[in-house]
Amino acid sequence: MNFTKISALILFQILLLHSLSQASEILYDIYPFIRVYKNGTIQRFIGQGYAPPSTDPSIKVHSKDIKFSRNLNLSARFYLPRYPISPHKLPLLIYFHGGGFFTESAFSPTYHNYLNSLVAKARVIAVSVNYRLAPEYPLPIAYEDSWLALKWTFSHFKGNGNEPWLKKYADFGHVYLGGDSAGGNLAHQMAIRFGLENPDPAIGNESENAYAEALLEKLWLYAYPNSSGLDDPMVNPGMDPSLKNLGCKRVFVYVAGNDLLRFRGWFYKQELENSGWNGKAKVVEVKGEDHVFNLAKPKSSKAVEMLKMLAYFLNS
Repeated sequence: MNFTKISALILFQILLLHSLSQASEILYDIYPFIRVYKNGTIQRFIGQGYAPPSTDPSIKVHSKDIKFSRNLNLSARFYLPRYPISPHKLPLLIYFHGGGFFTESAFSPTYHNYLNSLVAKARVIAVSVNYRLAPEYPLPIAYEDSWLALKWTFSHFKGNGNEPWLKKYADFGHVYLGGDSAGGNLAHQMAIRFGLENPDPAIGNESENAYAEALLEKLWLYAYPNSSGLDDPMVNPGMDPSLKNLGCKRVFVYVAGNDLLRFRGWFYKQELENSGWNGKAKVVEVKGEDHVFNLAKPKSSKAVEMLKMLAYFLNS
């Protein structure tokens, strides 16, 4: 008899039983939402189905999925009445699904069918936000994802942005936030944050360009690891309560038409004017040029003209 093999087999069985015991040990159970095991296994009981975007012929609603943050791979589902043509644009509903922050999605049959019905009945355009779920992504991540979706949506104000349904059909004078259960909490918190921060469409236009969004975030966060992100007052003047105390009387901003940062130039001017600052700001946008074109092509006609303008500003 080979005792070495027997002892190894017994040890393997003990380890296997221990592993199975750990797998069956529940860390917490929130039925019917979720059950989490000590070994990290997660079991969700509801809201795991998927309904593809489509045209529902019975109620005549189109739907499609879009990414509102390619950097974080965050998506939303859009709904539009099949025949949206009217003298006026449609009210805009931004909707947050429920599920206790642990389950469901904007793409589950429950919410797909509900939004189809609501859009058909109310004749609105709807954005159903898909935010990341706990426990893999604990709060406040759902709030931050929802805020990104809200800012991205408002980046289409006044025909800006690159989502044609929002540009063509959404009435940004009639915007509604809605949700059920945990989604109701999200809708409330977004309304509170909007009232405090009032995201400006100009700066939000950066999110229409996935590369710009990712690049700016990487640059800032790697340079300032302890920062709160691109809403930090150090990089976003609109968030700085001391902006009105800017210690000068004139500001002159040049932006290039193809520059990823051009929206921040216009945003800076607007925030200065809205802050109560006692001065005068001017922005000049040079069409068809890129970031720091005046340095890259200093002898070009537009760079020479810019130099003249700067000289005039410095001497006036």
